[in-house]
Amino acid sequence: MGICAEELRTYVIRPVLEHLDDWSQAAENLLLGTAAQESGLGFHLKTRRGHSLGIFQIHPQTHNNLWDKYLVKNPDLASKVRGLASQHEFLSHPHAELATNLSYATAIAWMVYCRSGKPLPQADDSHGLAKFWQRHFHSRLRGSVEEFTNNYQKFIHNKENKDEIAA
Repeated sequence: MGICAEELRTYVIRPVLEHLDDWSQAAENLLLGTAAQESGLGFHLKTRRGHSLGIFQIHPQTHNNLWDKYLVKNPDLASKVRGLASQHEFLSHPHAELATNLSYATAIAWMVYCRSGKPLPQADDSHGLAKFWQRHFHSRLRGSVEEFTNNYQKFIHNKENKDEIAA
């Protein structure tokens, strides 16, 4: 069982994007869809091979590259992202933060997209979000646009509809 989509949206993704001064509905939906695609909204926190970590399945090499090639050029942004990491754990086990710290992992996932410099699709365009994920989130293909769209519908839209019925 993974994380409730609306709670992840409300208590993690939106506050992180607001902290980074980069909130938009499209960004929020893209990150939620990414978590649905990559880990089933937290059902798995580590890939079978044990390399990628967290709800966004970020590889340690990607994590390093973001700091060494992207965030190093953006010190104010780097400071905001670093502020989300644990004070002591980050220094000794920085990659562990990807699995144990939802806010930090969300910020890093957003940085993966930000470094592309490309405009986001419309917030309600799940197919466009899927294509954006496929093009910019991984250097190698890990799933199809159709798979992302199906997971988006399964984990996010179905959960939202169930939550509304239960309320």
